[in-house]
Amino acid sequence: MESKDLLTVGELAARMDTTVRTLQYYDKEDLLKPSSRSEGGRRLYSQKDIVKLHQILSMKFLGFSLEEIKNNLISLDTPQEVIKVLTKQKDVVKGQIEGLTSALSAIDALVEEVHQMNQVDFNKYADIIALLRLKNEGYWIVKFFDDKLMTHIKDKYSKEPDKGLTLFKNWESMCDEIPIYKAQGVTPDSDIGQELAKQWWNLVMEFTGGDMSMLPELIKFNESKDGWSEEMKEKQLVADDFIEAALTIYFGKQGINLPDMEVTR
Repeated sequence: MESKDLLTVGELAARMDTTVRTLQYYDKEDLLKPSSRSEGGRRLYSQKDIVKLHQILSMKFLGFSLEEIKNNLISLDTPQEVIKVLTKQKDVVKGQIEGLTSALSAIDALVEEVHQMNQVDFNKYADIIALLRLKNEGYWIVKFFDDKLMTHIKDKYSKEPDKGLTLFKNWESMCDEIPIYKAQGVTPDSDIGQELAKQWWNLVMEFTGGDMSMLPELIKFNESKDGWSEEMKEKQLVADDFIEAALTIYFGKQGINLPDMEVTR
């Protein structure tokens, strides 16, 4: 490989809008090792390293931990692996486009309203800003909420969207974990199954703030799964079966009495 095709750590940091310190840390953690070094020991990165760094930064943006990123990086040694990465990135971009398209429609509607009424509804303006922040953080699910759930999440998280995003990521992580545990033979009544039930119920309580009137809305939303990706829908269906059984046992042990309804999500 020609040296002219290689980038120093400073050049790579500048091109990818990150820092030299971050790249040095990724090297130390075996997340992104430079393809070569100069005679003086300077790190030198190839074009393939640039693509790998893009993978890392994209997954970091989506909320993955460094350990999760390390375990999910694709080596990009074959055309098929490159296609797999590009397909994932395409799905992310499509989600961002859909979120921004919804926000654009809301902005257009507000502009038209201001023209007609000659005044500004600043509550609607604030809602648009909040939704832009949420959806641009990969918070894809908000666009499928009905009015009551949408009002609830705006009231609860518009001032602290990071808390909403954390809750959302925890839910996604559990949907990833439960099918794995189930495939390993973990049962709803086991210690692990009951810990999962506790974590799930804590997510529900965090989202609702203890308002049990929100449960029917969550159940209705979960049962429809309208607009969900096939991958997320499949994961949630597996989680539903497991968590419903686990929660029934958990509620009995904790003495929690609820109306006759499923409370998986």
